[in-house]
Order: sequence, then structure tokens, then C-alpha cells
Amino acid sequence: MGNNGSTRASRKPSGGRSRKKSADGVSRRALLIGGGGVVAAGTVAVLVRDEVKRVWWQVPGVEKPRKAGELDYGAATWVAASEANWRRADRPDDFRIDRVIIHVTQGSFDSAVRVFQDPAHRAATHYIVGQDGRVVQMIRELDVAYQAGNRSFNERAIGIEHEGFVDRPKDLTKAMYESSARLTASICARYDIPIDREHIIGHVEVPGTDHTDPGPHWDWDRYLELVKRAATASPTPSASSSASASAKRE
Repeated sequence: MGNNGSTRASRKPSGGRSRKKSADGVSRRALLIGGGGVVAAGTVAVLVRDEVKRVWWQVPGVEKPRKAGELDYGAATWVAASEANWRRADRPDDFRIDRVIIHVTQGSFDSAVRVFQDPAHRAATHYIVGQDGRVVQMIRELDVAYQAGNRSFNERAIGIEHEGFVDRPKDLTKAMYESSARLTASICARYDIPIDREHIIGHVEVPGTDHTDPGPHWDWDRYLELVKRAATASPTPSASSSASASAKRE
């Protein structure tokens, strides 16, 4: 094998003319091919670096940094749900968010908060909206709430509970509709979710569920109109932007 290699190395190109080489002894063609390899390798390196940067926290023993009590919606207050009722994620990077699911609590605002703090309950939503319009956030939007009884929908959706009972139309107050619509409009804006009945749905519409909420008295036409109206109004400031503005005033 060594002899064949030596023979080929000493043989001159046909026609007696040697190929021109660059000053460092590398042919132009080789340089172009090699350069393409460098570019390709560089592109791959950038892609790998960006992917590692995005998911580094998923390495065992490493947790993505979080701030306790941080809000995704500035008009809400924070009350943490039990960690048994949701799981950590990095949405929308790992799971695309393309749904808002509307629930009704079948109880009071305070009882819903207590239930979501109970690790034995094994279910919760990201938000609860009261009949008076107050909003509490219990799970970060980047995390997956055990809310719908369907894993795929849980991973893709943000859930909003509403205080009341499905068979009592008086529970669905004007203040609650309007407050919830502002919340949903902000969620749709953050994740580019269309404001329509395909992407804003009731719990009853989730495949495989045995729930009936938000019930027959939920006025979908009214609600979607309010969401669209809120989407064109001035946005509600986020908690972080409000804190920044406050710091500048001080």
C-alpha cells in the first residue's frame, strides 16, 4: 500500500503541466471546498451553541432560574399552587402555547385557591378570576398546569378558572367577563394566539374530558367580543415594567 501511494505521488499530471497552487501550497478548489466545510462546521457550532443555551437548565441537577412570586400578567396577584398540581416546563420553547381554556370553579374564589394549594387535588389552572374581577395567578405560564385531563392540551394551553357555578347565570358577572377578557387578550398577544373559538375554548371541549364547564350560560359571543375589544385597547402593563417605572420615579 505504501508503494502504490509513492508511485501516485511521483506521477505528473497528463499534458506535463502542473496545477497552480496558492502561495501556501493549497489549490484554489481545495480552498473553496475546505472553506465550505469551515462555514458548515461554523453553522453547526452556532446551532449547537444556541440549542445548549436554550435547554441548559434541563441537564439533571440544574434548574432554570426563577423568581419567587413573579407574574406574567401585571393585573394579577400571586398565590402559588401546590407543586403537585403542575410541572415545570419552558414554554413556549418546549411546548407551543396555542390555546386558552375557560373553566368555572363550581365553588367560591377562596375555595378554588385552597383546592389548588392542596397537593392531593392533582389539578389547577394558571389563573382564577373572581366575580368582582380580581385575578390571582397560581402557576407560571411557562409551566404546565394539570387542568384539562388531556396531556396534549395541558402542554399547549393556559387555563383560567372563573368563580361560580355552571347552573347559575347570575354568577357570570360583568366585572368577571371584562376582567377575564383583558387577561385572555394579553395571553393571546404574548403567544400570537388567534382570538376565535378554535383557540379559546371551554373545558367541556377538551377531548376525553368529563367536565361540562363553563356551562350553557357562558356567553361566548359576548366574551370573544370583549377579548377583541381588550386586544385593541392599551395593554395592561406587566409586573416587571410596572416595577421598572416605579424605580425610575423614585
